[in-house]
Amino acid sequence: MSGATTQATEASIPEFKQIMGHPAPLWMLFMTEFWERFAFYGIRWALVLYIVAQFFSGDASGQQTASALYGSYLALVYAAALFGGYVADRVLGYQRSILVGAVFMAAGLFAIAIPDDTIFKIGLATIIVGNGLFKPNISTMVGKLYSVADPRRDSGFTIFYMGINTGALIAPVLTQILAEQVFGVGGMPSYKVVFMAAGVGMLISLVWFYIGRAQLKGIGAPAAEATGLARVAYVVIGCFAVIPVAYALLAVGANTLQLVLTALFLVLALMLLIEGFRNGKVARDKVIAMMVIFAFNIVFWMFFEQAGSSFTFLADNIVRRDFGGWTFPTAWFQTVNSLAIIGCAPIVAAAWVLLAKRDANPSIPRKFGLGILFNAAAFGLLWFSLSSLVGADSKIPFWTLFMVYVIQSVGELCLSPIGLSMVTKLAPTRLVGLGMGGWFLSTGIGNNLSGIFASHASGESGMSVVTALSAYTQGFWILTIGGVILFLIAPLIQKLMHGVK
Repeated sequence: MSGATTQATEASIPEFKQIMGHPAPLWMLFMTEFWERFAFYGIRWALVLYIVAQFFSGDASGQQTASALYGSYLALVYAAALFGGYVADRVLGYQRSILVGAVFMAAGLFAIAIPDDTIFKIGLATIIVGNGLFKPNISTMVGKLYSVADPRRDSGFTIFYMGINTGALIAPVLTQILAEQVFGVGGMPSYKVVFMAAGVGMLISLVWFYIGRAQLKGIGAPAAEATGLARVAYVVIGCFAVIPVAYALLAVGANTLQLVLTALFLVLALMLLIEGFRNGKVARDKVIAMMVIFAFNIVFWMFFEQAGSSFTFLADNIVRRDFGGWTFPTAWFQTVNSLAIIGCAPIVAAAWVLLAKRDANPSIPRKFGLGILFNAAAFGLLWFSLSSLVGADSKIPFWTLFMVYVIQSVGELCLSPIGLSMVTKLAPTRLVGLGMGGWFLSTGIGNNLSGIFASHASGESGMSVVTALSAYTQGFWILTIGGVILFLIAPLIQKLMHGVK
């Protein structure tokens, strides 16, 4: 590691005060991440609805543009993580990267509350840059609290993961109440309040970490030769320079962005393959296996990330949400994933343990295949409901979309938790960071494709039962065929992995 960050070897991990059996800084990082995820998920339900309401005067024809922009925004959030980790490791250190990222995220969140199309996109670009510095590095800090052999390490990450899901659970509920019941006027939600509330949440995250970082006892702090403010100034200037680039990528449209992301991914894949071939047959085979998994990861996230785009329009227009005079808010569907993750994670984990005892634990490729097939099942339910359960009011039952989120969440639990762990085991030793970048980039490509697919689900004049049925039927078949193919070639991929489990 270069001189930007103090090296936290197992021998140098400080003695921490223990709270509930874990180092005290874990709980500080838990709340830092809670408020950051509150900010991130607080705006998720409102973005596409706001774009249509503000920039298209509520005309449903704006749904295509809104979905595509949302997908591009998510894609760039993940792509930015490629560079944020590098900056923390080589230039600024983890603590300062998190603080600078938090400042830019908060600024971006307040900026998107200004009802101007250009400022809105500049705000999104600022959030993208800030998230790139914040998100990958806060997770890294958790790992640095434990030695590799510490048996509490996995449970520490589980606790941290609960912070993510708790923030994601509370944010849509609170921001919806503020926007519709407190500040809403004439049935129109005050979306700017959503964005401002998220900005306040990000400021709380910033202050919480700024005050609490003393608990870390130097972990993630810059090395002695890098403590000056010059590097901070350089990174801040760099961030301001990157914001117009992110803005331009948002402005060119999802299709052009897809070409850029694909080209970047091909370059990254070529670098990994060259390194694999240099290191011999085993390393080469592992890289090939990793590339195949990346391809299927793209397919999964392309359809999973409909939650913030087409599923939002589906919930708003085609799902029956009335219950005896009370209407279930569209925003609250965003909480179902977090509820399902919290409720189902122990069950899925126990299932893997039980299967392992019977020597039937699925391989990594088959777990990925299960994730894709659960995603397919969710789209199958949508296909069934839109073709057979549409009422006279042209709406489908509430329970169908609710269960779609639950089924997708089970698929996420089969796939997502093992992704980064897989990369650390399959990537060439010298390029593990690049392999991590490939994982994030493949997820980003899937997110951009999700926006393109969501715009197809809305059609040119807005989402209808017909356009939704056509798109979600296609989604079902693509996912089903993809999942089956992955199951069939799983033994070959496992062979290429040379014993990695």
